[in-house]
Amino acid sequence: MSKLPISVCIIAKNEEKFIEDCLKHLLPYGMEIVVADTGSTDRTKEIAEKYADKVVDFAWINDFSAARNYCASVAKNNWILAIDCDEIINAVDVRIMRILMQKYPKHTGVLRLKNITRGGKDNMGYVNSDIPRFYNKNYYLFQYSIHEQICRKDESKRDIPIDSFLLPIDIIHHGYALDDETMKIKQERNLELLYQELERTPDKGYVYFQIGQSLLTTEGYEKAIEAYEKGVANIVDMEGVYVPELIIALAYAYADIKRTEDALALMEKYAPQFQTAKYIYAYANILWASDQLLKALGNYIKVTMMKDMETLGSELTICYGRIIQTYEAFGEKEMAENFHQKFLQYNARKERVVEKAKELEEQ
Repeated sequence: MSKLPISVCIIAKNEEKFIEDCLKHLLPYGMEIVVADTGSTDRTKEIAEKYADKVVDFAWINDFSAARNYCASVAKNNWILAIDCDEIINAVDVRIMRILMQKYPKHTGVLRLKNITRGGKDNMGYVNSDIPRFYNKNYYLFQYSIHEQICRKDESKRDIPIDSFLLPIDIIHHGYALDDETMKIKQERNLELLYQELERTPDKGYVYFQIGQSLLTTEGYEKAIEAYEKGVANIVDMEGVYVPELIIALAYAYADIKRTEDALALMEKYAPQFQTAKYIYAYANILWASDQLLKALGNYIKVTMMKDMETLGSELTICYGRIIQTYEAFGEKEMAENFHQKFLQYNARKERVVEKAKELEEQ
């Protein structure tokens, strides 16, 4: 296979658990591999040196963007694919990748991460998230010290929306499948950096959203809601990719503390702006929780007809399951059976992803 003119850039610190699998799965595609180590005390560097084309040191300055940008600066290729050590690539459609790079030289590329979740020892699933991670370093770099985002190098053009394409890459992310204590430690570290970022960023809405996400783990719903509400009050641009996620997170938090009317009012207020499968699915879930079953049913069905329904990942099985459950409750056996076939299809897909994730964990 001819080499792809892409540099995979990875920042790492004490990642011996995942980094070998991550790097081994990159080798078949002929991409340059660059690892920037930010101060590992375990075998991370030793393992990286077995597989990577370059392993460099970066003195940690509490800034993920600075580390990513340095890593990209020592890469030989202009096209950069930024991944983390706990993200394992299963497949890359090399032909499609080349076509996209040639056709859209100034676009960014979006990775659809299959984020493995664990609700118990034997209850694994995944949720999809679309994250820009592929870019030409002549035009783009990362900003924000944590939860870093790709932005234009030219600061005068940063308000211009960035066009992107979906990468033909199958990738699994293990970072959400952590035990409670490890997750809490990670979120406490994140909060320290986020509060520092809040002091210097003009887009405080995004930072408050991320603070809320961390507080949900460390402090609970009430503190998270305070941060989410500040996020909504400080939105700079309603076109920001984080905005619908912020609205959904706040609505779910309201619903979880029985403020269902507030949750529904919030979702309905912004529904005209965010007609995506994830948004409609979240709205349907809150309707379901408030026992508005027929209205929830209509929205669940709407989700299954949307072009971007695949963004839900294994949550589609919940969507189909509730459609079936509602039709059965109303005696509509034939309609329930129609959706049962779809449920089986997506449940099988979920099981394949989960089995692959288990295989990787056992290696």
